[in-house]
Amino acid sequence: MLLALCGFVSWSAGAQEAGSDSLTVADLKANGVQFAAGNRAKLLPSGAEKFKDMFADIAAAKRYVYLEYFNFRNDSIGRALFTLLDKKAREGVKVRVIYDDFGNVSNDRPLRKRHLRQLKSRHIDVEVFDPIVFPYLNHAWHRDHRKIVVIDDKIVYTGGMNVADYYIHGKPEIGQWRDMHVRMEGGVVPIYRNIFCAMWERCTGERIDVTEYFALDSTVMRSPFEPVPVRTDTLPGGFCVGVANREPHTSPTVIRKAYIDALDNARHCVQIVNPYFTLVPSVKRALYRALERGVKVEIMLSTKCDVGVSPDVAAYHAKRLMERGADIYYYEDGFHHTKIMMVDSLFCTVGSANLNSRSLRYDYEVNAFIMDPATTHALQAIFEADKQHSTLLTPQNWKERRSFGRRFMGWFYRMLVPLI
Repeated sequence: MLLALCGFVSWSAGAQEAGSDSLTVADLKANGVQFAAGNRAKLLPSGAEKFKDMFADIAAAKRYVYLEYFNFRNDSIGRALFTLLDKKAREGVKVRVIYDDFGNVSNDRPLRKRHLRQLKSRHIDVEVFDPIVFPYLNHAWHRDHRKIVVIDDKIVYTGGMNVADYYIHGKPEIGQWRDMHVRMEGGVVPIYRNIFCAMWERCTGERIDVTEYFALDSTVMRSPFEPVPVRTDTLPGGFCVGVANREPHTSPTVIRKAYIDALDNARHCVQIVNPYFTLVPSVKRALYRALERGVKVEIMLSTKCDVGVSPDVAAYHAKRLMERGADIYYYEDGFHHTKIMMVDSLFCTVGSANLNSRSLRYDYEVNAFIMDPATTHALQAIFEADKQHSTLLTPQNWKERRSFGRRFMGWFYRMLVPLI
């Protein structure tokens, strides 16, 4: 079945000759994506899988655990995580945690000040990105929406999941909460560690000493003035991964241009799952260009959503993409919060960025571009399976799905897309 995805049998050789993946790598590098070779990746398509693996890796940590999240929900999985981190800190492992204050206060079970005092008393270094103080709106603009865990310079977890029970059990009003995370090893790990360290310095003014995360050979005497060598660990037979790290003042366009580069270099097939599909104009135009070239574009949206008018704006764009030839699937079995794209069965992206203005113009975000057909095929298999729980949008069912009032709201609010 995997080889049949997107007509893979008929065009895979041609796609390789056309080199859409190599063209994309060159364009991504030119626009600021940092690549590393020699990596392996494991997809984690559920909260149960993510937390099982992540807890095991944290339990085995020897030197450090760095965590950067939009929010930690104060529920059973959050408490279990901080209990484990406390245990590791008592074992001598350095534990550092960053979370976004706006993300925290917008959470229905936020960490309170008493929780912070408890965590700090348990030997865990916790910092809050941009604490909410008067005037409050000043602190709602640039949010740290990343999800990163780095362990001992060997393993990184990243993707779309925060820390919350509903990634395992769902929510009563929504049903199951679908999302995607990825566990990676290899040369890409220090890139994510550097992203964390830069945010730590931004939050605290403190630069983390490199000896905290570099493994020093105790048998070799070093001068205190001798620089610690940069690690370039890679895994034999591993593949290339690019990291698109969006920072508002230093790399504001990197993820938006990365999506556009990938779409403009697509030759045969693009598949997208994204929860807040309100689209900035440049990405919308790239999708239109792909359709005009004859690229098969498949997009999966959610019938259910946790954010106000976002589904109405997404539906506005979905109809126009459908009219240009895209296949739009509405996932019916819960909320698909996944943020992935697969291109030509050759490469894919997994990360924290939504295809909305907030992610692509304002927030701190990070996406991995995984240049590996096997990982891409695995994501495509999930996409194909999810079609069985989805409804294909047609001109006939469009009006049945969207009342005149909802259609009007989509038309009106799409003009406010920079704010939603």
